Amino acid sequence: MTPAALLTDGFGRIVEGGTAVVEGLTEDQLTRRVGPDANTIAWLVWHLARVQDAQVSEVAGHEQVWTSRGFYDRFGLPFGPEATGYGQSTEEVGRVSAPAELLAEYLRATHEATVRYLGDVEAAELDRLVDERWDPPVTLGVRLVSVLEDDAQHLGQANYVRGLIGA
Repeated sequence: MTPAALLTDGFGRIVEGGTAVVEGLTEDQLTRRVGPDANTIAWLVWHLARVQDAQVSEVAGHEQVWTSRGFYDRFGLPFGPEATGYGQSTEEVGRVSAPAELLAEYLRATHEATVRYLGDVEAAELDRLVDERWDPPVTLGVRLVSVLEDDAQHLGQANYVRGLIGA
């Protein structure tokens, strides 16, 4: 198995789990908070898709699906197009609302762009430096694994919240 195939498999698990966790949920269920400052399923799935979209598009050198495919306008959230959820306040988290179908569609579109990019990544390219603001600098491989790990964390949280709300 090539590194690109391994990463593709990992990201495939994210899109499968992410679409499953929102399936059949109402907007009320998607935005329900299990605690006063808890993240909602809608925010968690939106955020994991936004992080993947923003991070992969940056290293791939292409425009984010969020803007290029019109999802920013379709979601109609009260944030700028650069927002990914990082550093958002509890109030901002509560403003993320979208139907399950739209969340799943955006996640699938982001996944498709990720897989297209990974199809062209050779093993040696994973050592390419993509962010020199860190010590040590971040390679492409580290960045992709970091995105995958962040997505998996948020997917697990969304599944946990779904269980807590009894859906």
